[in-house]
Amino acid sequence: MKKIINIIKYIVIAILFVLIIIVLVHYYKVSASSKLEGIENFPSSYQSYLKEILKKHPNWKFTALYTNLDWNYVISEENIFGKNLVPKNYSDRWKNTNLGQYNIEVDRGWVDSSKQAIEYCMDPRNFLNEVRIFQFETLSYDTHTNSLNGIEKILYGTEFYDRKVSYLDSYGNTISMNEKYSDLILRAGQTSAVSPYHLASRIKQEVGPFLSHNSISGTVDGFRGLYNFYNIGATSSSEPLGAIKNGLQYAKDGKGASQEVRNKYLIPWNTKERAIIGGAIFIGSSYINVGQNCIYLQKFDVNDDRGGLFWHQYMTNVLAPYSESNSIYNGYKKSGLLDTSMSFIIPVYENMPEIPEESPNINSDDFIQDNTKVYCNRTNVNIRTGPSTSYEIITTVTAQDKMTRIKKGKQSGDKWDKVILENGIIGYIYQAYVTEVPPVKIEKIELSIENEIIQKGEIAPLKVRIFPEEANNHRIIFSSSNLKVSTVDNNGNIRGVGSGNATITAKSEENDIQSQINITVYSKVTGISLDKTEIYLPIGDTIKINGNIQPEDADEKEIIYSSEDENIASVDKEGIITAKQEGEVNIIASSKENLDIKAVCKLIIVRKMDDSEISFDSPLRVKNLEISGLDFSKNTVEDIKLKITTNLELEFVNNKDEILQDTDLVGTGSKIRVKENGKILREYQVILYGDNNGDGKINGIDLLVLQRHILEIEQMNRIYLKAANIRKTATKATSIDLLLIQRHILEIKFIEQ
Repeated sequence: MKKIINIIKYIVIAILFVLIIIVLVHYYKVSASSKLEGIENFPSSYQSYLKEILKKHPNWKFTALYTNLDWNYVISEENIFGKNLVPKNYSDRWKNTNLGQYNIEVDRGWVDSSKQAIEYCMDPRNFLNEVRIFQFETLSYDTHTNSLNGIEKILYGTEFYDRKVSYLDSYGNTISMNEKYSDLILRAGQTSAVSPYHLASRIKQEVGPFLSHNSISGTVDGFRGLYNFYNIGATSSSEPLGAIKNGLQYAKDGKGASQEVRNKYLIPWNTKERAIIGGAIFIGSSYINVGQNCIYLQKFDVNDDRGGLFWHQYMTNVLAPYSESNSIYNGYKKSGLLDTSMSFIIPVYENMPEIPEESPNINSDDFIQDNTKVYCNRTNVNIRTGPSTSYEIITTVTAQDKMTRIKKGKQSGDKWDKVILENGIIGYIYQAYVTEVPPVKIEKIELSIENEIIQKGEIAPLKVRIFPEEANNHRIIFSSSNLKVSTVDNNGNIRGVGSGNATITAKSEENDIQSQINITVYSKVTGISLDKTEIYLPIGDTIKINGNIQPEDADEKEIIYSSEDENIASVDKEGIITAKQEGEVNIIASSKENLDIKAVCKLIIVRKMDDSEISFDSPLRVKNLEISGLDFSKNTVEDIKLKITTNLELEFVNNKDEILQDTDLVGTGSKIRVKENGKILREYQVILYGDNNGDGKINGIDLLVLQRHILEIEQMNRIYLKAANIRKTATKATSIDLLLIQRHILEIKFIEQ
């Protein structure tokens, strides 16, 4: 019974775990994007533009669509061959010029767009003006704004304008209707819950102004009597009329869609009424009613409400939202509807560039980079989206309004400058309408730092105040009086290099105004190394161990020595150990600054061995249980054994405590153990000068080891430091020793052992 209860318990836990996963996945999907209404909920780089629009149209409402997508990721996903197209007759700045892809027709007359074109068309900030903002207009049907009169004004200038509908059936017979195109478009909007103004603009965008367009002529061979006003399913094809035939195939059978889908979209579109209304239902259910509720989102699939990104895109023309927005604006303007209540949903991306990419129509060669303060020299001057009066107006400035010129025009004829206003708006102004602000020089510099004592390796920022504030963009040059103590970068970030004092100076590049601050760099203890980590010491003998504080320039150098068992051995404050009785004990070397930083030497106390029990032939030298004087060309175990006379057992181990055989090399850190009945009586440590890694060879590896030590990348312990000190001086190894090792390797002069 208990076993059954446990099984049920595990099943319940598993079910709860699955439910939690489902909830988390659902929450992630829902929170993938978020909508916040109100200008105050937009990033600051959007707000000034929207406020300018709101001044003219106080009834308009703006909603920020936070996509939570990284800008660079979005551009990389859209910048895929064939996903965004431009007309082939456009300039190369609009086109993909990559080898093998340049001017390749993806569709007749259309080629792949450039990355610059995609960045320009996708950055919403480029289109936050009265006209182009209509690519963000929400596209749901609105009885208060949508009317036949408004539709006709959008259709004005086309063959659809104020015209009754007629079409050819599949037998070539002409069918005339009593309704106009505007009547069908209005009914399509009511049926699909889509703005008929959007549908009218979409028809103009997709099939142009003429009824003879192949998508709606009803005369294409194989597709007679079929119509597709929105070019739905008209995927790109390089074959003649390929895209149009693809669209007409959809009009015929939905390209293999189920009967349920065909019924929903009124397929086949064998009348213009079915094509206009059925296509509108398709647009509404496939796009507008599933989160792609504006022209921009239909072109650029960046809202995850439907699930998935970047693939569900209605059109390939990268400029379609830009073009359609103008048609919609003109329709509203002619209808007198611009002052009615309208809603706009505008995407926001993460890590967007500070300055948006500009239109490829604007030639960068016509400008030079600039950073000059200027002001407007007359009243009521327009700031435009581009460098001519044909571009839309963003805002208006007046006399004495200040701005920063970021690009100075050098065009032939009328010259225009690109500027950033103090409220953040970026646009173009006629060059004759601006005057440079007289330069303001620095009069005073104030320096402060949170703590004038910084640690070695720490980076501490200087706080710099410039007076007057208008000169705050002028260059300050920073310097340190002692680069061995501290450095300072161009931004005033001080880095502690070594222990000591230094003066940091901040000086104006344009004059002699300067300020100074004194800092102290404190070098903390980071470690301790001992020249011996294991000692065999006879009873009654003494030996000194030497501790080495790391880094070498640490301010507190005192080491505290202690024995874990004073009955076995004692150690004084100088590190001199006295053996008292046989046994093992650890001798501890601790930093006075931080007792948690320590090193351990294992001490084994053995019977006292008489010096007469062992002797060493020349040139071997023995001092303080260290053996030097090895012949670097004959330093095998067998070679060295020949120079040692003893009746006791000898054992050679390398620096890893691995037992060496007669033919193995003996190097720095190797140990020669003198044993009796398997018990170690004495242990000598070997020094081979120039062998800094203990492999018994002197080569390029030893150069690297010493170099890393000098650069404080990786520290060597004392026995290797001794081996690296080729000159055998009291001072530490330096770059001179590096040179001596190099000369040995090159056989210019061998190291004396």
